[in-house]
Amino acid sequence: MVPVLATALAASVGAALAVVAAAELLRRQAALARRRIGKALGEEALDADRVWRKKYGGPPLDLLVLGDSVAAGLGAERRKDTLGARIARGLAKRLHRPVRLRVGAVVGSESSALAAQLDALDPAYRPDVAVVVVGGNDVTHRVPVPVSVSHLVEAVDRLHALGCVVVVGTCPDLGALRPVPQPLRALGARASRQLAAAQAVAARAAGAYPVSLAEVVGPFFVDHPDEAFSLDRFHPSALGYRRTAKALVPSVLRALGEEDGTPPGPGHERPEGRARTDLSGR
Repeated sequence: MVPVLATALAASVGAALAVVAAAELLRRQAALARRRIGKALGEEALDADRVWRKKYGGPPLDLLVLGDSVAAGLGAERRKDTLGARIARGLAKRLHRPVRLRVGAVVGSESSALAAQLDALDPAYRPDVAVVVVGGNDVTHRVPVPVSVSHLVEAVDRLHALGCVVVVGTCPDLGALRPVPQPLRALGARASRQLAAAQAVAARAAGAYPVSLAEVVGPFFVDHPDEAFSLDRFHPSALGYRRTAKALVPSVLRALGEEDGTPPGPGHERPEGRARTDLSGR
C-alpha cells in the first residue's frame, strides 16, 4: 500500500511541477511578445470621421464603428485606409450615396468598453448601421467568454434601440500573429476561435449579422503577414484593412437590405431575429 501511495504522490507532485513550469513558460513568452510588439504605433488611431464621397449628393448614410484598435484603424498611415473609412468608401461606391462615418472605437478596448463607447455618443445621434469589431483584447486579457459575449450582446441591444442594424466582425485569428512564440500562439489561436464562435452565436440570437473574420480574411493574414500587418506586426496594414473591410461590406449591405442577389459566401451569417432594414425614409 505504501509503495502505491508513494508512487501516486510522486506522480501528483510531478504533474504539479509540470503545470508550474508550463505557466512560467507562457508567462515568459507573453512578456517576449509584448516586447516584440511594443507600441510602435502609439495608442491613438487617425481621425477618419467625416462624410465620405460627398460627390454622390443626397442625404448621407450614417455609419458607426465601435470596438478595439482594429475597429479604430490603428496601423493605417492615412485616414482613408482605416477600417471605418474603407467600409464607408465601399458602401458609398455600392450605394452611390455619401456615407457619414463616426468612429467610436477606442484603442485597447475589451468588449466591456462598448458600453462607454455608446455612452460617449451624442444623445441625438442615430446611426443607420453599426459595425462592431472586438475580442482580441478579451483573449489577451483572459476575459471569460461568457462575460465577453454578454457585453457584446448588451451593445447590440442598445444599438438596435437606436434604430440601426448591426454587423459584428468576430474576434480575429490570433494564431496569425508571428511575433507571438509557440505554444502561446497556438493557445491564443484556440482561445480566439472559441470566442469568435460564441460571438457569432450570440450576435445572431441578438439580431445582428456576424462575420467570421478568421474565416473570411484570416487566411490572407496567415499567408501574407508582411503585406497584411503594419509596422508592429500586430495591427493590420493599409492592405490588411482593405481586405478586412472587403470582408465586412457584403454583410453591411445585406443588413441594410441592399443585397444584389449574390450570396456573400462562407463566414457571413444572418440573424435569427428580425432586424430593421428599411431605411427608405432616412
